[in-house]
Amino acid sequence: MTNKPLNRRELAALAKFDTPTICNAIEELMPSHSAFGFTSKPLVCARPELGSMVGYAVTATIRAMQPADCSPEEMSARMTRYYEHMASGPRPGIVVIEDLDPQPGYGAWWGEVHTNVHKGLGCAGTITNGSIRDLPLCASGFQMLAGLVGPSHAHVHAVASGITVTVAGMTVSPGDLVHADMHGAVVIPHEIARRIPAVVAKQMRREAVIITAAKAKGFTPAKLAAAGAKASRIH
Repeated sequence: MTNKPLNRRELAALAKFDTPTICNAIEELMPSHSAFGFTSKPLVCARPELGSMVGYAVTATIRAMQPADCSPEEMSARMTRYYEHMASGPRPGIVVIEDLDPQPGYGAWWGEVHTNVHKGLGCAGTITNGSIRDLPLCASGFQMLAGLVGPSHAHVHAVASGITVTVAGMTVSPGDLVHADMHGAVVIPHEIARRIPAVVAKQMRREAVIITAAKAKGFTPAKLAAAGAKASRIH
């Protein structure tokens, strides 16, 4: 990551918007990103009432269908590297984990223990194609977007951390700025992140013109065209 991380106020400004609105702004500011950089497969949002989360990606891969093919000593070293990565970088972190199994989510990485551990390390939530469990017992305020909900952790174990991963069609590298809510997630290019609130405000003013016209009595295609022309003049 080469750009200076956003401060708390700037992150809070982005968190006021839902993820589709963030996608709209990215499309205007960086049209080359209109067709990628976001989740394109469905995820379960465990806590939609938490709204949007914004933070910097920390990443890992996992498997659960078979035991780890390494010694206990190697696994201990692997987990040390994992937790050191989870605690690194700008805060808050968002843990993006790719389940590599042919049946992703066979065993859950996320539950009561791991949500509390990662929250303690400064992470706001997770995005994974794997599974989640212990939902009533998971750390308060910790958001989870997952491929499914399941009962067991099976043989779940970390494979690697601090690498580029792909979850639900979204490719993420460590340090990427990520925005997520009940709709899914998107990577915000660092170079446009601070410009998004102003673009959203303009887009909302444009949309308001069309929505107001649509709700008025006697709405017609001609009035839609007139509203669209008026909206296009808002800058």
